[in-house]
Amino acid sequence: MVATLVIFLREGIEASMIIAILCAYLDRIGQRKHFVDVLAGAGTAFALATVGGVIAYYSIHAYGGSEAQKVFETATYLLAASVLTYMTFWMRNHARTISSELRAKTEAALDSRARSGLFLLAFQAVGREGLETVVFTLAIIFSASAKGAMLGAGIGLTLALVLAFAIYRFGTRVNIGIFFKAVGALLMVFAAGLLVDAVENLQELGWLPVLTHPLWNSAHALSEDSTFGDVVHSFFGYVSRPTPFEVATWVLYVGLVLTAFFGLWQRPRTLHAPAVPIGTENDR
Repeated sequence: MVATLVIFLREGIEASMIIAILCAYLDRIGQRKHFVDVLAGAGTAFALATVGGVIAYYSIHAYGGSEAQKVFETATYLLAASVLTYMTFWMRNHARTISSELRAKTEAALDSRARSGLFLLAFQAVGREGLETVVFTLAIIFSASAKGAMLGAGIGLTLALVLAFAIYRFGTRVNIGIFFKAVGALLMVFAAGLLVDAVENLQELGWLPVLTHPLWNSAHALSEDSTFGDVVHSFFGYVSRPTPFEVATWVLYVGLVLTAFFGLWQRPRTLHAPAVPIGTENDR
């Protein structure tokens, strides 16, 4: 639940923030008539991502308990961890310029075929977030409770939409850099858990037959089958009987990516991204 809540909150805010920036700029230049094109593009992308995710889930669910499902799960874990890492660093480096980039694209769309251009701009932006969210959600559902994952997703998406509306309606200034820095750090830990799940599957499949003897067994203190154990496992990668390879994977990944992310080796300027005005009041 916690994992999908954070994922949907983060992805929902990024997608809705993009729509809020587009609508705020259109409002500022007196082009509110094109709101419907932006919202249509966003809605279409959201619907297609949802349908695609449901089809993917039920397609692989039909092979429940088979080696094919385990292979698909492993591929999903590795893909989700890779995309999470990439998108978190990408947003860290672009948080400062995302608003100006979107306004430039909006102007280009208005200069040509406005309706189709704005539709495609919103569709592309939300579609990218939707595809990422589908991959992450599949990875979470395969490693945790489906019911809890869906509940967390609903709460996270609702919070994201409420915050996005407040940003647009009341002209709030949002420090995008700080938000994505904090959430990004949490998602790095989540990505480490996905890598641990991938290692566990690879060892069970016999594709990684090294360092397979468990270091300890903490199931008596916290079972992965319990509600809290399921939450800790899905978000932090907790394993009651971890192998040396799983522990090494988690420690190395978290140590390396968080060190790079927080700039202890090289501190990028975009970490100090200023508050970006999104609402219409600040555009005037």
